[in-house]
Formats: sequence, C-alpha cells, structure tokens
Amino acid sequence: MSRAAAPVAVLSLATASPPHVLTQDDVAQAARSLFEEHFPQFERMAGVFKTAGVLTRQSVRPLEWYMEPRGWPERSETYLEGGGELFAQAAERALAGAGFRGADVDIVVTVSSTGIATPSLEARAMNRLGLRPDARRVPVFGLGCAGGATGLGLASALARASPGAIVLLVTVELCSLAFRLEDLSKTNIVATALFGDGAAACVLQSDGEGFAEIEASAERTWPDSLDVMGWRVEPNGLGIILSRSVPAFAKQHLRSAMVCMLAQSGRELGDIDRFLCHPGGMKVIEALEASLEMPQGQLDHERDVLADHGNMSAPTALFVLDRARRAGLPERSVLTALGPGFTASSVTLRRTS
Repeated sequence: MSRAAAPVAVLSLATASPPHVLTQDDVAQAARSLFEEHFPQFERMAGVFKTAGVLTRQSVRPLEWYMEPRGWPERSETYLEGGGELFAQAAERALAGAGFRGADVDIVVTVSSTGIATPSLEARAMNRLGLRPDARRVPVFGLGCAGGATGLGLASALARASPGAIVLLVTVELCSLAFRLEDLSKTNIVATALFGDGAAACVLQSDGEGFAEIEASAERTWPDSLDVMGWRVEPNGLGIILSRSVPAFAKQHLRSAMVCMLAQSGRELGDIDRFLCHPGGMKVIEALEASLEMPQGQLDHERDVLADHGNMSAPTALFVLDRARRAGLPERSVLTALGPGFTASSVTLRRTS
C-alpha cells in the first residue's frame, strides 16, 4: 500500500501498437486450419473467437509468421526487436507529451513479462532515447496483466521518494509470442482468441502539473492461488497458465479486495466515480461489473480497448486510462487490474485538468 503524502502528477500518457493488424475472422480461420484436424475439441471451442469481444488486435509479426514452428531463439529475437521498437515509440511519445527529452529522465521503470532481455529493454533504448548514463533503471518482470496498474503504483512511489525527479514508466508486452503450434489445449485456443501486442508509457513527477494526480496505490494477493495465471517455461517458449475460473474468481473476490485496498488510504467504494479496469476478456469485464455492482455495459472504454487491441497484458489498463483521459476523467477514479499471484492492484487517481 502507498498512501500519498504528496500526490504524484501523471504528466503524460502515450500508447504504441505494432504494424500488423489481425482481424478476429482471419485469426479464427488460421486457427481452424492449424488445429481442427489434430484437436478434436476445436469445433466446440471455436465459438470463443466470437464471444471473446475482440475484433482486431496488433502483432509484431504478420499472421503467417505464427503459422510456422518457432523456438526460443526466434521468439527472443522477435521480443528484443519488436519489443524494443514499441518501448522506444511509447517512451518517445510520452516524453514529447510532457515536454521532456530523454536526457531529462531520472528514473526508468520497465514492466514486461512476455520475453527475457538482459540487458533489459530500457538499456537497449538508451542511445535512441538519449537517456543519461546516470539514469536509474528499474526493470520489472512477472506482473503479467496486473503490470499496468502495479507499475504505475511503483513509478509513483519512486517519484514520491525522489521529489522533483522525472520518472518514465514503460509497459510493453508481446503476448503473441506465446502462441504455440504444438500446444493442443483449450488454454492455447482461448489465448489465441484474446491476446495481442502493445506498449504504453507515462511520465510522472512529484511536484509537476499533469492531467491527474496519483493519491494512493495498493495490492492484494490471495494465498494458494499460484495456479490461476502465469507462465510455464517449456522447450519452445513460454506456455500460458490461464484458469477458466478467473471470471468467477473476480466476481466473487474483487469487491472485498477493493474495499480493503481503498480503506488503506481512507477511501470507500462510494468515493470513486469510475473504476477503470483491465479488460482481461469479455467474461472478465462482465464479472468486474457484477462484482463492483455496476450497470452492465458501464465498462465501455474497457470493451472498446478489448475490441480494438485484444488483451495486451500489462499495457492494456493504461490503454483504458488513455481512452478515459481523452473522453474526460471524472473527479476521482481507480485504475485496477488482476494478474499472476493471484493479485489485484489498484491506483487511485484525482483529475487535475
């Protein structure tokens, strides 16, 4: 938990998407050609391409690339190349939006869980962005879908601890790299219908003027829930752990978790004008609305982001925040996401402009 003794300003927010646009119809057709003959349950699962809520998503490689066997070397090369480009694009746009250059950045927080990079992505982008040699680097791995909200909370804590420092947060995920030809499982089919690639970045400062202030952040992790969501390290790449119980879990537990997280900063559910949620999938969105007792359909930005980009893991919540910002933030909102752990993360925002 982080109670904001001095609120941290979010000076700017920017997003970046890779160049290859995949329609859901094309992905469904490709999946059918790959799996129908070898996976007897495919026909029964095929409906997920229509019910997932995804119309298009973007990927770092064209659709044909995913229809050939790929191992760790090719996936890693693609992560470094495609992820590095998305990192730089999102960072450049966020810095420009705040009126800064790379040389002004004091701390860089990089959130990514879909590839391994050592040196990490911000080190690889230092020359392009013009970062100073003494800029502090904080690469964060393993947050998964919670990474956008948790990363924003972490970045705000670092900004608060270093008054006046310029903190750059970048989240980048290439979920498409988890697609596996040899994985004949229901989880792989669901993931194929849901996930896309993307990046988002924010610039924060403890005494700055931005479009919102971060009042507080909090997390809540449930015991004995390691098997709900995560990665398996397998011979040809990362394999997705995604329990079908996620929507039911969210419906049952998110409200009480949110009450506890808000209470840590002296807030109640009634104090919040709008919840901005990570749209893990259409069933998850519906579960979030039910858990937080919203009218069905209220999470409209979430549905729009899911339809246009799919679930991009960590950046997705920041895509939602960006849509809400452009539409006009309410006085007080909470950005929230669920991720591996199993964990709920929240960031309380107050509109300032």
